[in-house]
Amino acid sequence: MSLTLYFLRHGETESSLKDSFCGTLDPDLTPQGKEMAKAFADAYQSFDWSAIYVSPMKRTIATAKPLCEATGMEMQIKDGLKEMDFGQWENRTRDWVKEHDLEAYIDWMTEPAWNPPPDGETAVEVGSRAMLVISEIEANYPDGKVLVVAHKTTIRIILCHLLGIDLGRYRDRIDMLAASVSVIEFGLHGPLLKKLGDRSYMSQELQDRAGS
Repeated sequence: MSLTLYFLRHGETESSLKDSFCGTLDPDLTPQGKEMAKAFADAYQSFDWSAIYVSPMKRTIATAKPLCEATGMEMQIKDGLKEMDFGQWENRTRDWVKEHDLEAYIDWMTEPAWNPPPDGETAVEVGSRAMLVISEIEANYPDGKVLVVAHKTTIRIILCHLLGIDLGRYRDRIDMLAASVSVIEFGLHGPLLKKLGDRSYMSQELQDRAGS
C-alpha cells in the first residue's frame, strides 16, 4: 500500500462563475457549489480516508464539510493551502486587468513563477508554502488515502511540483474546473498522476455549468 492524494478544488462560487481573481477574498459557495460538495461526499464517503486537509477559506471548508459530516472525520486546516494572493487584482476580471494594468498582466502571463500580480504572490511563493503541507502529509501518512481541498491555482502549482512541470507553465499545462478531482499515487518511481480534473461523479447538469 502507498500514499494516494486526492486533490479537490472547491465548488462553484460567484467569482468562479465570472472568472474574476479571487485569492484572499472569501466568498461562500453558490447553491450549485454546495450541490457539488454534496455530490462529492455521496460518491467518496465509502473511501477509507486517512485524513482530510483543507484550506481555511469559506469555500474550501464548505466543500469539505459534507464529506466530513458523512465520515465523522475532522478537517485539518492549513494556511499553506490558501489560494494565491492576487494583490491589486482581487475581485477584478481579466478583461479589467488587461485594460488597466496591461504591462503587469503581460509579465505575469509570461513568467508567473517569478512575476506576481502587483502586491500579490508568485507561483514560487505559493508552491513553497503549499509543498510544506504536502511534505507533512507524506511524513504523517506514508500509506492510505488523503484528501486535500484547496484552490485552482494552488492545486495546479502543487501538481507541477509533484510531476516535474515548470511552475511558470502551470496555467498552460493543467486545467482545474470547480469541484474537480485529481489523484496522485506515490509509488516506487515517485508521484504518478492517476486522474486529472475529473467531475464525472456529479450530475450532468452540474458538469455543464461554467467551471473556471
